[in-house]
Amino acid sequence: MKYKLILTAFMVSSLFSCTKLEEPVDSAITGDQADELFGGSNSAPPDISALLEGAYLSTRTPYQDQSRVWAAMEHTTDEVIGPTRGGDWDDNGVWRVLHSHQWDADHAFLADTYRDLGRIVFATTDLLKFNPTPAQAAEARFLRAFAMFTILDGWDQVPYREVNGTLNDLPQVRKGTEALDYIMSELTEILPNLPVSPNYKANRDAAKVLMMKCLLNKGVYADRANPTFAAADMEAVIDLADELINSGRYSLEANFFDNFAPNNATISSENIWTAENRGGNSSGNVRFHWFCTLHYNNNPSGWNGFTTLSDFYDKFEANDTRRGASYPGMTNVSGLRVGFLVGQQFDQNGVALKDRRGNNLAFTREVKLKETGNDLEITGIRVIKYPIDYASGDNVDNDFVYFRYSDVLLMKAEALLRTNNAGGALTIVNNIRTTRGASTLGSVNLDQLLDERGRELYYEGWRRNDMIRFGKFLGTWQEKAASGPERLIFPIPNRSLAANPNLTQNPGY
Repeated sequence: MKYKLILTAFMVSSLFSCTKLEEPVDSAITGDQADELFGGSNSAPPDISALLEGAYLSTRTPYQDQSRVWAAMEHTTDEVIGPTRGGDWDDNGVWRVLHSHQWDADHAFLADTYRDLGRIVFATTDLLKFNPTPAQAAEARFLRAFAMFTILDGWDQVPYREVNGTLNDLPQVRKGTEALDYIMSELTEILPNLPVSPNYKANRDAAKVLMMKCLLNKGVYADRANPTFAAADMEAVIDLADELINSGRYSLEANFFDNFAPNNATISSENIWTAENRGGNSSGNVRFHWFCTLHYNNNPSGWNGFTTLSDFYDKFEANDTRRGASYPGMTNVSGLRVGFLVGQQFDQNGVALKDRRGNNLAFTREVKLKETGNDLEITGIRVIKYPIDYASGDNVDNDFVYFRYSDVLLMKAEALLRTNNAGGALTIVNNIRTTRGASTLGSVNLDQLLDERGRELYYEGWRRNDMIRFGKFLGTWQEKAASGPERLIFPIPNRSLAANPNLTQNPGY
C-alpha cells in the first residue's frame, strides 16, 4: 500500500531528524505535492494499527533524546548544567545558553524540539482521517494532547490542522488558555475509550494525570509572570488524584530506582505511563541518561558531559535513598551506583579509577559553564537516574517514564497547600519522605514542596514546569544570573515563523 509505505517512511525519518517530508509538514505545499506524497484518491486504505504504532514511535526523539524536550526542561533549571570541557561539549554554545537563559529564536535544539513535537500533532491528526476505532482514535488523541501540552508549556503557541484539512492548509494556532481548554476538552472526551490498566500505551489513568497537570498550570498559562490558582481547579486536581489513589493500582516503590530499571515494566508499582523500549531490538535514546554523564573511563565509557549542581545535591539528606545507592546488576558489574556520583570512583573490584591524564577519577562538587585546566574532566556531580542496562546494547530495555504515582501524590499535596490545607499536604509529603528514607518534616510550605518535587522527580523533565509555577524560574542559581520575564516562554523558532505566518514571535525575542 503506497500510503502506508510513505507514512512509515515519515515516521522513521522523524526519528532521525533527516527527512524529505520536513518541508511539507512544516510549511505549505501544493495539491500536486500532497497527492504525490499520499497517493491520491486511488490509494488503498491505510493500516490504522501501523499508523498508530508510527505515532508512538514519533514520540521517541522529542521525549527520549538529550537534545530535545529534556534539554529544554532540565538544562534551563538548577538541576542540570552542560559544561564545555576544553574542546569537548562546546557545540556552538547550545548547552551554555540554555543554562544561562540566553537562548534566541535560532537555537538549534529548541527549534528541532518545536518541530518534532509538531510532527506528533501532524501524525496523530492524520491518523484520524481514516476511520480508526474509538479506542485507536482515543490513543492517537491522547498522544496529540500530550504533545500539545508540551508545546503550550514551552512555546505558548500550538500549531494544528483540522482532521478534514489538507497539507495545503497552513497550520492554525491556539495560544494560552484557548490551547489549554482544547487539550482538556480532548482528554475529557476520550477518557471513556482509553484502556483502564496502566501500560506503555495511552491509558485512562495517564489522561487523568495530564488533566491534573493542565489544571495545576491553568493560571500559569493565563499569566506566567503572575499566576493565580483557582480553588475550583485545585479541588479538581484533588478529586482526580483521589480517583488514582483509591484505584488500588499504585503504591510507592520500596526501591526508588526500580521505577527506571531495565525491567521497570514488570517490577514498578509506581509507573502510570511509560514508553516501551524493547531491549536489544528497538528503543529510544533513554541510554543518554548514563552516557551523557559518565566519564570515558567508567563502565560503560561515557561522553563526560552533563552534571548537576552542588546546591541542588545539597537539598538531599544523607539517608535519602533518592540521593544514591548500590544497585544489583550494575554496581557489581561496574562499581557504579545509581543516583548522584561524587568523589572517588571505583570499579566493581574496588579499584580506584583514573581520568585520562592519570589523575584520580574523583568527581568534584564544583563545576562551571566553561571548564579549563587540569581538572576539566572530573568537575561536576554526575547523575544516573536510570539503572544501566548492560545486556541490551544500544537498544536498552528501560522503559521511558512519563508519569509516576509519586507525582500524583505531590500534585495533590500542592493543590491542598494552595487551598490552605497544609496539614493534608504535610501527611502526603512525609509519607513519600519516609518511604525514601528521609526524615519527616514538621511543616511544609510552597518552597519546601518545590524542593520535595525536585528530590523526587529530578532529571525526569518536570523541573522547568515546576519552577515557573512556583515563581522561581527567573531567579539566580549557580552559573546563572537573574533573567527577564520573556524567558518564561521560549521563542518561536525563526524557521517556523518563516514557514507559517499564523505564528507570531513571543514578546521579548
